Amino acid sequence: MGSANHTTGAARKAHIEEMRRAEHARKRRNRILAVAASVVVVAGLVVGGVVLVRAQSDGSDGSGKKDTSASGDAKNSAGDSGHFTTGKDGVRTWSGKLSRTHVTTKVTYPMHPPVGGNHNPVWLDCNGTVYDKPVHDENAVHALEHGAVWVTYTGAAGKADVSALAAKVKQTPYSLMSPYEKQDAPLILSAWGHQVAVKSAKDPEVNRFFATYVQGRQTPEPGASCTGGVMQ
Repeated sequence: MGSANHTTGAARKAHIEEMRRAEHARKRRNRILAVAASVVVVAGLVVGGVVLVRAQSDGSDGSGKKDTSASGDAKNSAGDSGHFTTGKDGVRTWSGKLSRTHVTTKVTYPMHPPVGGNHNPVWLDCNGTVYDKPVHDENAVHALEHGAVWVTYTGAAGKADVSALAAKVKQTPYSLMSPYEKQDAPLILSAWGHQVAVKSAKDPEVNRFFATYVQGRQTPEPGASCTGGVMQ
């Protein structure tokens, strides 16, 4: 009888020890799983943070496509979008959209002098007209739409060059001239969508530009009047 009790007690003790080992193994396994889960979470946060920083830095939404909402249309009220490309002859051509909506408000253009965009319903007289004071961009752009070439100059331009260009303009229908201090060069010639800086009135580009762009192919409204507008 005592032998049977001893056997039962040993079996119980062995069973308890087995249960303890199983519990220890379960706890160890849970700790490993917990650590692994923590590593995955931290790695996910790091990767997510990197993606977010990259998305913010390159203006994307995480899809790899850049946010193009900040286009030229959002930066100016001219309705223009694009940029200048410069040819071998030095003529800068606007590559992109030049709007042609008539507006009665002041327009902020992305280039100076402007070569197109939204403009005033009334054009600036451009029948070989020379203005000795600055004119409104909005009216001058309308004149460019009619096929005019606009000669502009700053205070840094030589007086002899200004006088010679004024004489050329006076002899050329569909052209106009005015002072313009906001431009990057002393002497600039502009047409719809095109512009060039010249070194002097004797620069060969002056005659080439007039021959090409006075009522040239770029004209949105060929044959439209250059008289009967505003003079200011």
